[in-house]
Amino acid sequence: MNDAPRDRLASRRIYTGRVLNLDVDTVRFPDGSSGELEMIRHPGAAAVIPVLTADGSDDPQILLIRQYRYAAGGPVWEIPAGRLEEGESPEACARRELLEETGATAGRWDRLTTIYTTPGFTDERIHIFAARDLVVRPQETRREPDEFMEVKPVSVRAAIEMIRGGEVVDGKTIVAVLFFAGFQIGL
Repeated sequence: MNDAPRDRLASRRIYTGRVLNLDVDTVRFPDGSSGELEMIRHPGAAAVIPVLTADGSDDPQILLIRQYRYAAGGPVWEIPAGRLEEGESPEACARRELLEETGATAGRWDRLTTIYTTPGFTDERIHIFAARDLVVRPQETRREPDEFMEVKPVSVRAAIEMIRGGEVVDGKTIVAVLFFAGFQIGL
């Protein structure tokens, strides 16, 4: 959970769950008035673009995951990602998720950016990394019992076309691919 903002006057926990908590906060707004806001508290997450191609490629290959998501009503194309464990750094989480979901390890890690997923009602932040110099051993995946996924290599240009065509609808994946394409490889 993030440090308490100075404009939070009070907070009461409504629900405690495995993935998230729900609080009702009493908040002082910028105009001096106050009111209640429902806030989903989340420990944060890390996500990673696994880069298969050596540096210098004008259209590198990356790994995408097609994962079953109940909330979305079926499979969704994503990059590897997961929730931060207690005391875990974002990079350690990204390393763990890359191995668990793809069986890959990386020799080089670059922090790309950090995003708020939905700042209107949650404090969840996702820290996004690029992993390079991959060694992929699919037999080393360690997926959770509720994780059903396939891993597919695609070029960055193909991933951008998947975004444009509505095949990739996951927000963190869209941000990560476009950030990587624009700021890492200059597409």
